[in-house]
Amino acid sequence: MSKHMLHATTFLIGLAWFSTAVAGGADAELRQAAKLHRSGDSAGAMTIWQHWADRGDADAAYNLAVVHHYGDGVPADLGKALRWYRVAADRNDKAAQVQIGLMYLNGEGVRRDEQEAHRWFTLNRAHHAHHDQSPQMKAWRAQAVALIEERDLREAVLASRTDSAKVMADLRRRAGFDPATTLAAN
Repeated sequence: MSKHMLHATTFLIGLAWFSTAVAGGADAELRQAAKLHRSGDSAGAMTIWQHWADRGDADAAYNLAVVHHYGDGVPADLGKALRWYRVAADRNDKAAQVQIGLMYLNGEGVRRDEQEAHRWFTLNRAHHAHHDQSPQMKAWRAQAVALIEERDLREAVLASRTDSAKVMADLRRRAGFDPATTLAAN
């Protein structure tokens, strides 16, 4: 193995380890922040969320947005809520995108704007529309349709048998043919 290859491999292994350590640290600290917030230590939770949101963590940004939006442990501040929702939404957080859409729809902290609300509600769908035509997506849709049709057919057959038995029992009763009565007469 060449010296350059060894350096590149060492660098990639180090980068992978660092990424895992940072992700593990974020997860553990975000869980700790949630515990602090539930126990009433909003300031402690906010410090942790702020730290990770500033480093690009969408979950931390979303948590900051929700806390500011609903005044959960801090004074409600729709401007800060919108700012943090946008940070999370920019990192493709669907829940944040929907919350921004709701803020525009209801005029919360922003001018009411139904078109802007619709844009935020459909942002993720439009971003991923190219997946609709992929062969794998087409195959999954076809499989789902086949499973649904099979289930619907089974349910229809079962309902038909149940309904047929009721119709036959009603016809026998109207015709005066009641097996219990016929057997008792003999």
